[in-house]
Amino acid sequence: MNQGWSQWVAVTVALLLGVSCTQKKSSEASGEWIPLFNGTDLTGWTVKIKGYDVGDNFGNTFRVEDGMIKVRYEQYDSLRDRFGHLFYNDEFSHYKLRVEYRIVGEQCPGAPGWAYRNSGIMIHGQTPQSMEIDQEFPTSIEVQLLGSDSLAQRTNMNVCTPGTNIVLNGQLTLEHCINSSSKEFYDEEWVTVEVEVFGNDLISHIVNGDTVLQYTRPQLDERDATYAKLVDMNGGNKMLSKGTISLQSEGHPIDFRKVEIMLLER
Repeated sequence: MNQGWSQWVAVTVALLLGVSCTQKKSSEASGEWIPLFNGTDLTGWTVKIKGYDVGDNFGNTFRVEDGMIKVRYEQYDSLRDRFGHLFYNDEFSHYKLRVEYRIVGEQCPGAPGWAYRNSGIMIHGQTPQSMEIDQEFPTSIEVQLLGSDSLAQRTNMNVCTPGTNIVLNGQLTLEHCINSSSKEFYDEEWVTVEVEVFGNDLISHIVNGDTVLQYTRPQLDERDATYAKLVDMNGGNKMLSKGTISLQSEGHPIDFRKVEIMLLER
């Protein structure tokens, strides 16, 4: 091999390696969607229903059928406030979560009126193992999934704060639920929602590509019964920078056909 050829090969390899490294860094910076639901079973997820031990999926409330996570109540005589949550087993801090869902069928007998065509995604939540057996909702930030019809009309992707508070427009708010600016969603249409989370900084609610609510500084509520235990578990800090993600069973059937996450740079 002559010297000119050797130099050409060396330069070509260096250029290819440079392009490869640049592409890799670009890919890492942009992130990739990672499925949290495998479309087959509930591997990687844990059920907690009020009144039952962690892992007890009473009434087969959460099940996988037709490639979807379904929330159903055929085995309930009455809901009797047996609210449930399906927790992904890892905790997350900086990420974008994307969920495709539809609200279907009739509400479970005995479910409260406010839970009509109502479900949710809980973020920055406590673990199911840290919940009391009769605790209705994990201490968390709730991204509400809401449907409308002739009986109820409301915006979608509202925020509620079980055991928590948030800062809205620069002011700490103690309101439990705050409406978004979204349109109303009717019938049993599939809806795509995203939640973009930057630790203890900005959280954005996005529905079908439109940002409908933003807030900051999620934190534990000193008035809540879970405060002392959870602030201790959080290293003495009431500010929430990470936590669990869970899907809600609140009394109305719902399907989830996609649950995926994109990890964001810190």
